[in-house]
Amino acid sequence: MAHWIKILEDRKQYIVNLERIGAFCAEANQRIKFWLPDSGQPLVVSGQANPDVYQILWNYIEKIIAPVSQNYWIRLEYERKEYLINLSRIQSFACDAGKRITFWLPDGVEPIILNPQTYPEVYHQVQEYIQNTTGYSLP
Repeated sequence: MAHWIKILEDRKQYIVNLERIGAFCAEANQRIKFWLPDSGQPLVVSGQANPDVYQILWNYIEKIIAPVSQNYWIRLEYERKEYLINLSRIQSFACDAGKRITFWLPDGVEPIILNPQTYPEVYHQVQEYIQNTTGYSLP
């Protein structure tokens, strides 16, 4: 079931199905960034400029990452920002000789690089997801 929201931002109106969003980035200054599906265009909603939409987005994020959710969302503190990523929307994973796992945000161009020493819990979650979903494993 679609979860549509109307957003007025930068003198444009957007109507977005939140269920098609594959990643959110929550910044410390009350800003939520996400990438519009199928376009790669980032959209940033400010809590100061657009408090109602910001709250709707935050409530949606809280709901999708709840422990009872059946989705594959992970929460990651990365480069001083909090990312919320739906692993089921990731289309490829790479692993280098240093055992770092790299993937790219859905509908975005930003890579996420997970080092097993820096992000042990999330690293394990991603490894588990890859194994359970693809049948393959990464170190």
